[in-house]
Amino acid sequence: MSDMPPPAPEPVVPPVSPEAGAPPPPPPAGSFAPSAAVAVADSGPVGKPRSMALIILLTIITFGLWAIIWSFQNGNELKNHAKTGIGGVGYLFITLFISPVTMFLMAGEVEQLYRREGKEPPITTIWGLWFLLPIIGNLVWYIRIQKSLNEYWVAHGAPAA
Repeated sequence: MSDMPPPAPEPVVPPVSPEAGAPPPPPPAGSFAPSAAVAVADSGPVGKPRSMALIILLTIITFGLWAIIWSFQNGNELKNHAKTGIGGVGYLFITLFISPVTMFLMAGEVEQLYRREGKEPPITTIWGLWFLLPIIGNLVWYIRIQKSLNEYWVAHGAPAA
């Protein structure tokens, strides 16, 4: 019975004082400062905030052509910044051939921008359902998605639109 070795002592962990080695407190709610969990170096250049009124006006004047260009531009900026997503060319083809899908994909990518930083996103993938209301739904979606993007880009150093 004495052939059993004695149990190994448990390692002693020194207590951590609040001043030394404690993580910094979280930023205040609504703040867009990157948290410690998000490496800023992993992010690419910020996108360009755009005027919602100008986007709507150009889309009307060009009979919807500007919406395709807008999707390409934003998709490209999202891909360059987040290093994920389908990019501008992907959005170009999806918007040309199955445009309602763009509404879900872009909303999802914007949602992920916010979630990567631990923030509550102002828009979620489900917002893509606005395509079900022909004119007003598109208007609501474009305004909401561009507002969310503008807030994100400005919070990360882009000049306001």
